[in-house]
Amino acid sequence: MAEIPARPVLLTGASGALGRMLVKGLGEAGWTLRLTDIVPFPDPLPRGASFTRADLVDGMAILRLAEGCGTILHFGGVSVERPFSEVLGPNIQGLYHVYEAARRERARVVFASSNHTIGFHERSEKLDQDCQFRPDGYYGLSKAYGELMGRLYWDKHGVENINLRIGGSRPKVDNARTLAIWLSYADLLRLVIRATLAPSVGTLVIWGASNNSRGFWGRDGRAVIGWQPQDSADPFISEQARNVSGNPVEERYQGGPYAAIEYSRREPSPKALFPAG
Repeated sequence: MAEIPARPVLLTGASGALGRMLVKGLGEAGWTLRLTDIVPFPDPLPRGASFTRADLVDGMAILRLAEGCGTILHFGGVSVERPFSEVLGPNIQGLYHVYEAARRERARVVFASSNHTIGFHERSEKLDQDCQFRPDGYYGLSKAYGELMGRLYWDKHGVENINLRIGGSRPKVDNARTLAIWLSYADLLRLVIRATLAPSVGTLVIWGASNNSRGFWGRDGRAVIGWQPQDSADPFISEQARNVSGNPVEERYQGGPYAAIEYSRREPSPKALFPAG
């Protein structure tokens, strides 16, 4: 029988692609879920789940939703690169409301961070969990802020948190870059389960990627929660290895297309960036 958390679990961003996948998987495992999003939940609710439509910038709503919860799976907010004014409310102010709710309830936060926190590291680099933040846009910047807020709330208030630096979590690999960063839905579900059920975590960073031989990332805190990915992007290598954008900025940096959005820095020629051989 699957292990079930002792207290309810709050999932923000429940109506998004990853949220819906988690609702299905966790619901099938018998978890008691409180779901929220700014838009309606499009699927039938599993037994033991309830949905409340709410905005992350509404601090009182988040406090009410979190009451009695032992874990907050924070997958809500702006999930793509957008102007700073659009990111500010849900991803900055909303994150504060999540952590204040966690502080009051003594709940753990499992935060859907992103590879875009480090997107301006070059693809030739192998990164560990303590690498420098190099966000590739306002979205990535908000995720770096979220990881730092987790550090603050652990040091100051003892709020446990796990920052999942998710690569590309989608049903299949769709280009050459994703061969390095792909996280299967099944591996993400297993990661969230272990992040919730592990007995003591403090504050951790875990690279959210499957077992990909071309991966950009190295050491992290996965041993603390007992998670190892079981899937791999490698079966897609022959199909996707040559599927590149042709944009030299996008292909240089780990953040890919986000690094290239509104990029205005003067650079050497593509030939200098990519020497022969």
